[in-house]
Amino acid sequence: MTDLAHTDASAIVWPRDVTAPRRRVGWLAWLALALALLLLSPLVAVVATAFGTGSGTWAHLGATVLPTYIGNTVLLVIAVTAGVFVTGTGTAWLVTMCRFPGKRVLEWALILPFAAPAYVIAYAYTDFLQHPGPVQTWLRAVTGWGPRDYWFPEIRSLEGAALMFTLVLYPYVYLLARAAFLQQSACTLEVARTLGRGPWTAFVKVALPMARPAIAVGVSLALMETLADFGTVAHFGVQTFTTGIYRAWFSLGDRVVAAQLALNLVGVVFLLLLAERLQRGRRGFDTGRRFDTLPEYRLSGVRAWLATAACALPILLGFLLPLAILARLSWLNAHALFGARYIPLILNSFTLAGCGALATVLIGLILAYAARNRPGMLTTSASRLVSLGYAMPGSIIAVGLLIPLTTFDNALDGWMRATFGISTGLILTGTIAALVFAYMVRFMAVALNTLEASLGKITPSIDEAARTLGAGPGRLLFRVHLPLISGGLLTAALIVFVDIMKELPATLIMRPFNFDTLAIQAYRLASDERLAEASTPSLVIMAVGLLPVILLSRQIARARPGAHK
Repeated sequence: MTDLAHTDASAIVWPRDVTAPRRRVGWLAWLALALALLLLSPLVAVVATAFGTGSGTWAHLGATVLPTYIGNTVLLVIAVTAGVFVTGTGTAWLVTMCRFPGKRVLEWALILPFAAPAYVIAYAYTDFLQHPGPVQTWLRAVTGWGPRDYWFPEIRSLEGAALMFTLVLYPYVYLLARAAFLQQSACTLEVARTLGRGPWTAFVKVALPMARPAIAVGVSLALMETLADFGTVAHFGVQTFTTGIYRAWFSLGDRVVAAQLALNLVGVVFLLLLAERLQRGRRGFDTGRRFDTLPEYRLSGVRAWLATAACALPILLGFLLPLAILARLSWLNAHALFGARYIPLILNSFTLAGCGALATVLIGLILAYAARNRPGMLTTSASRLVSLGYAMPGSIIAVGLLIPLTTFDNALDGWMRATFGISTGLILTGTIAALVFAYMVRFMAVALNTLEASLGKITPSIDEAARTLGAGPGRLLFRVHLPLISGGLLTAALIVFVDIMKELPATLIMRPFNFDTLAIQAYRLASDERLAEASTPSLVIMAVGLLPVILLSRQIARARPGAHK
């Protein structure tokens, strides 16, 4: 998750240049570019391998499952787009511009679904709604129907997967749309109100077009998370590009086909980003008395309670109900609650998340500081290159890393066998270091956006004063900037930490042998239909995910001065 509550929407995909004056390109700028190119290396490996000589598997896939991969992926994108747009934008408008019962609680509670990965609530709803689950069991008990006497929606379907993604990803749109609504000119909205425009007309004709750039960014972030998901679609049996990449690598053992599928998915992501950039349009028309108290529409009667229900429903379905289901399963299976066997899983998860967060924030700090200290084409290019990592699903990053790593390990092992008669085995493949690097590629944009936002709050005059006193780049960073951005550093580290805790596809593909995490354990148990046991690691993941949600909930009230007078 990005620091969405107080970061400009345009900075999420393409970070902006900062305010230091232009000077001679130095070693810091070249270092930033080198790090960016290193982080982009998995994508380069995927492209290079995809044009290699295949084994004929691609033709087989093209004639069998490839149309299914394409069709399911396209349908998921369409369904999730509609779901997150309606839910996120509608709730953001209601809590920002309308007054109704429960508004103050709902405006921060609407981000609670951020705490749960889609695959976690998928496990919860599967147990709740499947044939032997409590809902259908109660239905048969009440009606006396037999197993084949009624129709019930199948949760394990493409529609069910789209619903899961919508429930946990709409906060992307909600946060950015709400921030955009809060930043809109009070004068403009007052004019619409003076002309007799009601809440609906003002929303459609005035507020929505002005917030379109932010909404487009939020939708694109939600769709990139959808395309990156593996756990949900695999559990529901929905064949997408992500599941195809995993099967091509592990089941078929064909790295060329895996790279070709990954390259096709990269193309989909690129088109998605291009569409978002085209939809962003011009953003210079929301000026005016921006920080005056926004005019609120007082809702009463049925409309007020309908607004409350509309905002409460996503919270209920996306957080409270899955939490209750998982808690019930854990309580009924007390032997699965935090036993000794979970200690290694927790330690492994926290080790990976801690190392990944530390490395990501450290490299992100270098990139953000280079962009501030040496603004120019090199540092701007570096920021844009690392932003591509967030658009790449974990499965693509894993394939892009495993291809060169396995090639190197096999070449070294062959040479050592031929020269010294010694087998070196796999030195780099399947190591924690390789997995941490994958996390850096995947989540670097998250840390970078947060750190750039923190550095951007420091006035350039402070830098100029420090340089006048003889402070170099290193001393300026450690003596001036780091104390001022300590909160941003902590926020970035926490968000990346939680993102790594929830990450599944890259961890599943690249983890060391017999090195399981909470996410892996939850996926494995759910795949074996042991949903009750999968509830315990899923609850731990949700609990850890609440940490950045708490931070965001604190920031959301401060998103606009004067909003709560």
